[in-house]
Amino acid sequence: MRVVQAVSLAISLAALSCAPLVAQTPAPAPYTYSDPLGFSYVVPAGWEVVDASASLPQEKEKATQSAASEGEKKGIACAQIGLTARRADPVSVILVETLPFNCFGQQMTENDLPGFGTGAAEGLKQSLEVGDAQVSTYTLGAHRLWIERAPATPKGQPGKHFTVEIACTLLQKAAVCWMTLASDDAALSVFEHGAVTLEADQPTPLVPAGAFAASPSKP
Repeated sequence: MRVVQAVSLAISLAALSCAPLVAQTPAPAPYTYSDPLGFSYVVPAGWEVVDASASLPQEKEKATQSAASEGEKKGIACAQIGLTARRADPVSVILVETLPFNCFGQQMTENDLPGFGTGAAEGLKQSLEVGDAQVSTYTLGAHRLWIERAPATPKGQPGKHFTVEIACTLLQKAAVCWMTLASDDAALSVFEHGAVTLEADQPTPLVPAGAFAASPSKP
């Protein structure tokens, strides 16, 4: 299922390239994004919160044209970009995307999570040269998360190098993925240490230390 990446990757690359998205000035204090679907995520001071709403319909249309099934088309139509945040120097992006179940018409279970996450990550290969990936799962409170990390280079731009990391989970009302295209360790650390609150759970860093411990690489 390429539902998440078909839309979110295009928005992320647009933000990286400083395409004409509407951006605020860098936040002077940490910014908390609260989603009515049941979670929140904190972005630190110094990152721009980017309004991607103007670009979203166009990117959904492009993604729909290459969709492999009616289910994928439905997912693209239902996918929502909840948050896009950008750091300008060196440029990096954090993005949160949701798939509400009441729109998608299907309630996912934990058995669906690996396939959902893997499908999300596969969409990266449309625009990025992706290296060997580390894949793992971990638990935050009552929620199971799937995570993948890999080095990546935009196609046709061999001089640019990023770490791509995607973490996905299932809530009562939606599937949600957090993604970063991080140009350095500092940006990756910001992404992983951003405080997330999942439904009734206590706030905690999105990615705990040791999340990739003993996890195998994926060719």
